[in-house]
Amino acid sequence: MSDPEHVEAPPATMRAVVYDAYGPPSNLRVEQVPVPRPAAGEVLVQLVATSVNLSDWETLHGDPFYARIGGLTRPVRRILGSDIAGMVVAIGQGVSRFAVGDEVYGDILERKGGFAEYAVAPESALARKPAQLSFAQAAAIPQPGEIAVEAMTKARPGSRLLVNGAGGGSGAFLLQLAKAAGMHVTGVDNAGKLDFMRLMGADETIDYREQDFTRTGPYDLVIDLVAYRSVFAYRRALAPGGRCFVVGGTTRVLIRMLTVGALVGLVSGTRLGALAVPTGPARFEPLAARCAAGEIQVPIDAEYNLAHTREALEHHGNGRALGKVVVRIRDDP
Repeated sequence: MSDPEHVEAPPATMRAVVYDAYGPPSNLRVEQVPVPRPAAGEVLVQLVATSVNLSDWETLHGDPFYARIGGLTRPVRRILGSDIAGMVVAIGQGVSRFAVGDEVYGDILERKGGFAEYAVAPESALARKPAQLSFAQAAAIPQPGEIAVEAMTKARPGSRLLVNGAGGGSGAFLLQLAKAAGMHVTGVDNAGKLDFMRLMGADETIDYREQDFTRTGPYDLVIDLVAYRSVFAYRRALAPGGRCFVVGGTTRVLIRMLTVGALVGLVSGTRLGALAVPTGPARFEPLAARCAAGEIQVPIDAEYNLAHTREALEHHGNGRALGKVVVRIRDDP
């Protein structure tokens, strides 16, 4: 915790990375904007680090279509970034869990605003940062941690798990958690990530450009973090009684998994569907504690400063990142 007496009062304006139209990272620009003020139940956080997630890439492009919820023709919120870490510098009425000077981290996906010097967050979305973790490490955990932890609720020790898109943040956490739980783990991603996936715990790796993972296996559980395959291809990959859950991916795949997938699963004795991911500190704090204890690695591939957020999004979006990409807003206090 920082000394509250040495926490600077927030200024009237701040630097933020904004965009006004759906499209590529070139639409992003740094602009001076007003510092937000916390309402009841909210805190204002002076940000130190914000990590890049697939949700940022999707919301930037407005694709898949569900990324446009609340803004069909143009973005409603001009500042991306949802996994944040920093210090509380002001609190709204009724806030009881945090005080000025507290070091916090969390997922503010519903409102975003993390690619800026300050962001407002509901106190319910935040947790205290473990002292053993840097701000960059803490910012890299919430959203991918929530996904990985929820995926593990579908896992059984000793079973065979395949993770498609395993070279990103969620995949890297999931590989480690699954390996620690005694599962046989296969990671799928591009050729540049095969060694990284093995480092994260994969027993076997597949380059999706060279081999169709749905024709390998069979697997007891498939988690697809970049879903684009057909229901019948997923079914082909499953062992009797196996289960497949997709996260993200195209709108078409999600709809088909929830409709056709449910029917195919009923007929075949398998289960195919979308992974519903609960959010909040209760979901990511246990993982952060394991990271703080050194049991699980926080895989950070690259850090960029705020002025180079565009490059951070590009590095993530082009599929090169090994784990997480972090935007460094300021130096650790």
